[in-house]
Amino acid sequence: MATLQGIQRVKLPTLSAVVSVHNEENCLAACLETLTFADELVVILDRCTDCSQEISIGFGAVISEGAWEREGDRRNAAIAACSCDWILEVDADEHVPTKLGKEIRTVIASNEFDWYEIPVDNYIGDRLVRYGWGASYGKAAYPGLFRNGAKIWGPQRVHPRLVWDGRKGPMLTNRLQHFVDRGITDMIKRLDSYSTARAKDMRESGYYGSYPGYIRRIFSRFIKCYIGRKGYREGGYGILIALFAGLYPIISYIKANLEES
Repeated sequence: MATLQGIQRVKLPTLSAVVSVHNEENCLAACLETLTFADELVVILDRCTDCSQEISIGFGAVISEGAWEREGDRRNAAIAACSCDWILEVDADEHVPTKLGKEIRTVIASNEFDWYEIPVDNYIGDRLVRYGWGASYGKAAYPGLFRNGAKIWGPQRVHPRLVWDGRKGPMLTNRLQHFVDRGITDMIKRLDSYSTARAKDMRESGYYGSYPGYIRRIFSRFIKCYIGRKGYREGGYGILIALFAGLYPIISYIKANLEES
């Protein structure tokens, strides 16, 4: 009769799911409910004054509190708070469907690569808007699954740069659900807040780029999003996404030159 003596058990890689939040009580619980497949749940509370902490405690999350002006610094602090072999970065307005969760567990068990991109389904209100995203405005996919230590964010306030260590794996099959904005008013507010943060980065770095270059990017980005990425299939939302993607650099440039802070 065979015994278990001398048989080495295979240790499966562990997974941390991390969420960085600033007053996200309206959507946080719905996000955390989709992350129960992870071995560790980590929530970074950035100057929260609402019930985000209580919600996180209710889900048994490891909590880290602080104040970060820059997105890159906050995301690096979130990664540092994770103790598992692999890390899944998720925002509070995102959900991980069951099929994606199962795929993530299968992928990390293979231990073949060091980081993976995850395709994204973006929603404006209840409307799925799949086409046209990109050019620093929205995301069609993002590198959210990685081995602990393989990813470092840059110090920028918005759209921080990334430094990678290791091999990139193939794009995952199942999609993350990203509830981007409630409507057009939120889209406009996001353009304003993103461009303000980008303007601060420009002033601090001392690099502004050129006015003619940003004028050209209005058209090149619009064409990239609306035609190249098929934003025309989304009707009015596709036009707005392409337009905002084109305007984001020039608005940031003008704010950096004309506004003090």
